[in-house]
Amino acid sequence: MQRVLIAGCGYLGQATADVLQSAGCEVEGLTSSSESARELLAKPYRVDALDISNARQVAACAGNFDAVVHCASTRGGNVDLYRSVYLIGTRNLLDRFPEAKILFSSSTSVYAQSNGEWVTEESPAEPKHETGKILREAEQLVLARGGNVARLGGIYGPGRSFLLKKFLGGEAIVDPQRDRFVNQIHRDDGAAALFFLVDRQSPGGGIYNVVDDQPILQSECYHWLAERLNRPVPPLGRSTSKRKRGESNKRVSNAKLRALGWVPRYSTFEEAMGKSILPTFPGRNSELPGKLSGTSQRDVPTA
Repeated sequence: MQRVLIAGCGYLGQATADVLQSAGCEVEGLTSSSESARELLAKPYRVDALDISNARQVAACAGNFDAVVHCASTRGGNVDLYRSVYLIGTRNLLDRFPEAKILFSSSTSVYAQSNGEWVTEESPAEPKHETGKILREAEQLVLARGGNVARLGGIYGPGRSFLLKKFLGGEAIVDPQRDRFVNQIHRDDGAAALFFLVDRQSPGGGIYNVVDDQPILQSECYHWLAERLNRPVPPLGRSTSKRKRGESNKRVSNAKLRALGWVPRYSTFEEAMGKSILPTFPGRNSELPGKLSGTSQRDVPTA
């Protein structure tokens, strides 16, 4: 039975801890605030409030673990928060748990390719934006110590979808000049992938893309939602929004992780959206046509 520490029991971290606990692992969790820790008191595993960017607090963390999963989130924070959570936090965890296998949840946003090309773990990861550069620094720290890096696509799941939120809020625009592929992963598939990598404990570490099987153009997402929800397609226009993680446009392959035996439950946007997201999404009830089950789906918070 492995002892596993989840550093960051948020949206993805809780799901990962739940999977590990169900599989018989001895799990403990960390979260950034006492309020969040109190909200998790009903969990069958212990969750403590601790700031992983504080070296003194991490050094005082009790116990030893076979594996440490760093999946803390900045919740869209700025460069300074990225540096604190991802770079300094990673360094502190590595220093405190030198014998543990470290798994760092990174992002496919580190790939800056912009012509819709396919990328694999062997493709250059040379982000132009500062947050991506910080993620790459943290990745290198983990890889140098024989750990694993999971590059997750945009995370979505019950109650959470950036694209659906924009669509329902009337903020979506179809911009033919800036259309791009989005690479997404359902939260439960992301958690299953992290469990798979912890359980596998591959020697020497490595990088693994964690995305579903089918990158999809953003415009196709909006057209599918319009048809599925019996609503107008978003208007054509020129998007003026600045993307926090840069202007990338690529198709990310999950072939490496699939070849090892990991299989996503939701292989496409349509499969995940129909079965898991739409029936749970806040604010979707009043104007929907009623038939919200039995189709297909998929979604994101990093790609």
